[in-house]
Order: sequence, then C-alpha cells, then structure tokens
Amino acid sequence: MLKAPKAASADTCLRLEQLPNIGPALAADLRRLGITHPGELRSRDPLQLYQALCQATGKRQDPCVLDTFMAATDFMRGAQPTPWWHYTAQRKQTYGPV
Repeated sequence: MLKAPKAASADTCLRLEQLPNIGPALAADLRRLGITHPGELRSRDPLQLYQALCQATGKRQDPCVLDTFMAATDFMRGAQPTPWWHYTAQRKQTYGPV
C-alpha cells in the first residue's frame, strides 16, 4: 500500500492524511473528535483536542499526540511543515505536564 503524499501547504491539504505528521491512526482519532477536513483545525486549540481525545478514549494519550496536534494546527494556520518533535519543548513550556 502506498502512503498518501503529504501536503506542502495548508492550501493544498484536502484530507487529514495529507497533514504532515498525521497517519491513518491519528486521522481516525481526529474524525472521532468530529474533525473531517484539515481546514477545521485552523480554529481549534491543540490542548482541547488532546483533552477531548483522552476523554473519548478513556485513557491518557501520550504527550507526543499533543505535540502532533500543535504541529497540525500550526500547519493549517500557515506554518511550514515541521516534525512533531520540534513542538515538545514548546508544549512543555506552554502546558507543563499533561
């Protein structure tokens, strides 16, 4: 099975799986939260998405999921594609332990 190509910019991102750092599992998690199109992430708060996913699954998600949501929301707001782990320090500084 071929991997879906990743979008180079928010304007070309039409499917959740085209988001940098988002694979089939996290795309399914976003759909579980009611997100069906990448553009919906522009107005979403990554911490609220993370907390909603923890509640929906009934378990604490790995903090790297929050890093990934930070990367995805930033990308959809016009940032360059950035690996999720580049958000770890920012997450720790902004949100502390999650």
